[in-house]
Amino acid sequence: MKKIIWLLVLLATVFTSCSTAPEERSWQNSVIYEMNVRQYTPEGTFAAAEKELPRLEKLGVDILWLMPIYPIGVKERKGTLGSYYAISDYCAVNPEFGTLEDFDHFLAEAHDRGFKVILDWVANHTSPDARWINECPADWYERDEEGNTIVQYDWTDIAALNYENKAVWKAQQEAMHFWLKRGVDGFRCDMACEVPFEFWKETIEGLRQENPQLYMLAEGENPSLHQISGFNTSYAWELHHLMNDIAQGKKTVEDLVGYLEKDAQATPAEASRLMFTSNHDENSWAGTEFERMGEAVKAMAVLTFTLPSSQPLIYTGQEMGWNHRFQFFEKDPIPAWKENGYTTFYQGLIDFRHSNPALASGLEGGSFKLLSTEGNTISFTRTLPDNQVKVTVQLEAPWKYSLEVLK
Repeated sequence: MKKIIWLLVLLATVFTSCSTAPEERSWQNSVIYEMNVRQYTPEGTFAAAEKELPRLEKLGVDILWLMPIYPIGVKERKGTLGSYYAISDYCAVNPEFGTLEDFDHFLAEAHDRGFKVILDWVANHTSPDARWINECPADWYERDEEGNTIVQYDWTDIAALNYENKAVWKAQQEAMHFWLKRGVDGFRCDMACEVPFEFWKETIEGLRQENPQLYMLAEGENPSLHQISGFNTSYAWELHHLMNDIAQGKKTVEDLVGYLEKDAQATPAEASRLMFTSNHDENSWAGTEFERMGEAVKAMAVLTFTLPSSQPLIYTGQEMGWNHRFQFFEKDPIPAWKENGYTTFYQGLIDFRHSNPALASGLEGGSFKLLSTEGNTISFTRTLPDNQVKVTVQLEAPWKYSLEVLK
């Protein structure tokens, strides 16, 4: 019998009986939740975030990506609290969030509830007053003719590491093993293309000797992140910007189809692409999804859950339609969590994906077939022998969408 979810309503309970249990679910059919620990609760601590795990369990997400949890440098610090990505010590936690024991307790509770937990890893640079600046030889860092550490872009609160020095490789690997031994399930690697692909290859191979199920997410979209380095998932930045343009009437369904054809050629069949309507960068610097996409927000979210190779992401606050740009260097928390129509929407999307293995990414997912692009509407199927889903999304107002289970 054909099951249909039409247009603007997704019911979280429709497909529950068909969903796999979290412990049985592979990363290919998982949904990632990016937690901004500082802003996630008024307290901004691991202990406070731990109390919210039942709510995330009910939402249905699988992988919790914690933005950097490490101590932040003081030298050249931006704002009052500084950037999470200006790290002073890779093997400690930011006292703003609690203690290492608090983190361990959070991790254990998350695992007990069926979540996997990955940490944000910043291999490209440290803060300019990091432990390594004083404890390690000068050639661990890139330096100018006067011996000063080098910054990149407008990141004046960082010092770039020197990856021509294999001692840096070893130190990074040892620091990542420190967290792997504590039980984390993988890493989201910041600016992954800024360091050698061969570094990631050696590092990932070593980490997987300790944990063969290690999940690795790369911020970057170069195919070498998969072909050489061995990452599971890379960013679909180009798609994200294309969805913004479609929402603003600057691009059409034909541009989306062109992207899908090109990306299918570039992305290895076993890999997946992180797809999102928001994340910490976009929210703070480019604006919320509502600012960028307006009434197209839900239609674009549907695409991130259903397109081929998709690994969908939900960022802090999206599950309640939080229309606010988080301050990046200051305390700016969500005042209180309230379930609403966006909660139901995302619960429904997550359950629909879990219930339909054809929507998985990589080799587990179903084949993609484009059915129609008439009327600036994309219609396609994802098909496995025992599961087929039809997705239709109108890429202009009134931004309709439908999800159908054909078998």
